[in-house]
Amino acid sequence: MRFARKSLQFRVVVSTMILTTVAVFGVGSWMSEQVADGLFQTRLASASKQADTMARSLQSVANPSGSNQDDVTQALQATMQNQVTTATLPLRAVALRPVPGNATAVGNFSAVSPNQPAFSVGQLTPEFLKAVATSGGTQRYQSIALTTYDGSSRPGLVIGTLITIPGAGQYQFYVVSDLSNEQGTLSLVERSMLVAALILVVLVGAVAWVVARIVVRPVRAAADVSQELAAGDLGQRLRVRGTDDLAVLAASFNHMATNLQDQITRLENLSALQQRFVSDVSHELRTPLTTIRVAADMIYESRDELDPMSQRSAELLHSQVQRFELLLADLLEISRFDSGAADLDAEAVDMLAVVGRVIENNQVLAERSGYELKLHAAATPYMADVDARRIERIVRNLIVNALEHGENKPIDIYVAADADAVAVSVRDHGVGMDRQQVRRVFDRFWRADPARPRTLGGSGLGLAIALEDAHLHSGWLQAWGRPGQGACFRLTIPRRSGHDLTSSPLPLPPADAADPDDSVDLSGTGMMNEDDAAPPAGPWTQTGSMPRIAAPEEGGDRNEK
Repeated sequence: MRFARKSLQFRVVVSTMILTTVAVFGVGSWMSEQVADGLFQTRLASASKQADTMARSLQSVANPSGSNQDDVTQALQATMQNQVTTATLPLRAVALRPVPGNATAVGNFSAVSPNQPAFSVGQLTPEFLKAVATSGGTQRYQSIALTTYDGSSRPGLVIGTLITIPGAGQYQFYVVSDLSNEQGTLSLVERSMLVAALILVVLVGAVAWVVARIVVRPVRAAADVSQELAAGDLGQRLRVRGTDDLAVLAASFNHMATNLQDQITRLENLSALQQRFVSDVSHELRTPLTTIRVAADMIYESRDELDPMSQRSAELLHSQVQRFELLLADLLEISRFDSGAADLDAEAVDMLAVVGRVIENNQVLAERSGYELKLHAAATPYMADVDARRIERIVRNLIVNALEHGENKPIDIYVAADADAVAVSVRDHGVGMDRQQVRRVFDRFWRADPARPRTLGGSGLGLAIALEDAHLHSGWLQAWGRPGQGACFRLTIPRRSGHDLTSSPLPLPPADAADPDDSVDLSGTGMMNEDDAAPPAGPWTQTGSMPRIAAPEEGGDRNEK
């Protein structure tokens, strides 16, 4: 079955042979019926003439005046026996049966062909006997099965009519013909048609195989070349032979591949230039930014000596230089991910200790903003092979993001583990997100609400970098949200580096969601696919997708860090 699903040529040949078989046997059945009907009608016409000739012969039997019944009986019996013996067509028997009420009848007569069982009119159906008795001299016929000495049966034909024999009265005359020759002819025709049909089906299958091969080979070649192109070998091309439709297809395919190669090359060059530009600019800005930072710090430290307007300017300069440094650091990190230079320095780390450290470092910020950070975890180690610096950055981004949108409600942080994975969830109960926002929450520089004021600053690359860090650990970073119910971000990391995840120890949507069984929307791919046995995601849940390079938008609130 797998071969049949994969081979177009096999399916074409099998389908062609099946359809040909149905068509041939349909036509063969019709032809067999026509031949059988033709043979029967021909034999019926011949037997009808023969029966009419025999009937006239019996009606002309001499019956001299004064002859007794024995003489009539002997004459009729001799005539009938002679008819059976000298008949031009194969006969089984002839028989005479007096019409009921015939007072002059001399009895029943029958004559059977040599070496054949006796025949009796009683073998015929009552309906046929009645039809002959009321025929008024018109012939009637019926198909019957004739038995032989060995117990087998042969097809037969009975023709019956009314005749009047001088001196003996009115009789029912029956002529029984043997149709063995016609049956043999029909069997020969059917066998010949069957053999011809089988040969035709095989030939058609062979022709279909050749034709399908002619058509499928270029398709297979195109598929092979497409796989090579998808694997990165952009120089592969199809061989163009002739000027038919397949050749035109191959030429069009090659033209398309050439255009794609040119575009991909241009995009690769442009991407390399962009990455190098970001990296170079980021590095080049570090020196002047350091100088500006020193000057801004000096002005900020001396702000008490300045007038109120200058003091405010010094504070703004100090905060914006800090944000500029953060943006520059994030740009450098993104450039490392884009260039493939980011590496993972994994070691066995207690994830609970990492999360606790991040909570402790952000406790002052949370208290100043009016938030309460609640950690929910058992007092046991949650060991995993991770890069502690990157995990801290992920958790810090998630917590700061929750502080930005939590509407001053408590923020719950969950840590759980099973035999294969460790998970961290950051749950806020603030404004939440709708379906479209969940789908784009990991995009670079994307902002859910440009009108919302920025309170904690940020570069707009925090969640994008967090997603890249999760991917570097072969982990998942997923988001869930509902307007008015808050949001939840879940990080799942395999305990052993390089292992694939199949499930997460923490649920998503969170257990306190109002309608966790609502419809699911998985947007993005991240490290998951449709075959992963992950727990069912709740309404508007996203598996973090690989971030797209997007132009920064003005304003924003869901991607600040």
